[in-house]
Amino acid sequence: MPKRQGMKLRSACLLALLFFLAAPRALQAHVNLAEAPISRMDLPWWRARFEAKEAELHSRPIALVWYGDSITQNWERSGPPAWRDFAPIWQRFYGGREAINLGFIGDSTANLIWRIMHGEASGIAPKVAIVEIGANNFGLPHWPASETVPGIEAVVRLLRERLPATGIVLLSVLPSERSDWVSENTVLTNAALARIYAGSRTVHFIDLTGLFMKGGKLDRSLFLDQYLTPPDPLLHPTAQAQGRIAAAIEPTVAALMGDRNRDLPATLPLAARAPNTP
Repeated sequence: MPKRQGMKLRSACLLALLFFLAAPRALQAHVNLAEAPISRMDLPWWRARFEAKEAELHSRPIALVWYGDSITQNWERSGPPAWRDFAPIWQRFYGGREAINLGFIGDSTANLIWRIMHGEASGIAPKVAIVEIGANNFGLPHWPASETVPGIEAVVRLLRERLPATGIVLLSVLPSERSDWVSENTVLTNAALARIYAGSRTVHFIDLTGLFMKGGKLDRSLFLDQYLTPPDPLLHPTAQAQGRIAAAIEPTVAALMGDRNRDLPATLPLAARAPNTP
């Protein structure tokens, strides 16, 4: 074989080898981190909370679980002032229901997926799981609706697999005052979730957006971030607004729990009773 032809052949083989090595990466499908399990165990406070909640999960009966981020974790705060006094509202709606709060500040769908895969839906059989997640996807990760929706679907799918007899109450991503991009992707995410879970018998999607709007605009009075020093962009409901959320989802929660609606009086006046009841 002539030297020049040999050199051309070797060059062609080298190019083919390089293409072969590079092709799998070039053709590899985009990895959506919003639906991948991502741990935060490197954070001491997060590890401590995760381990404490794991111990609590398996130390007593669990009938109702709240899965979420800081908005959910806020249920553990107490006041004064009134805007941060969540504990009495939690007690009103979830006291006596063998409930547990699995909210973690800053968690995205990816972090919740990791938690579910590492024990937060194992060895328990709650009647109800309330899921509130997605707001942090639009923060530092900056994952748009097209990635966040599959992340929320992955959370729901994992819970369905691990808790087949549990009724899932999926809450919309709450409106906030962070940026136009966040607001746009919040709307897109909630619209997609409403379509995906429309008519589902096991996943009950509840859009809470209307609770936080007044005159077509965000009702700023319903967010506690303005009272912080220094103030933060509006994202977290006050205790009173959190009470609105609990009341809005209570008919669904009570039906799935098979118990009394906590947003109604324990006993109705005689005039409100159905005819022919004693």
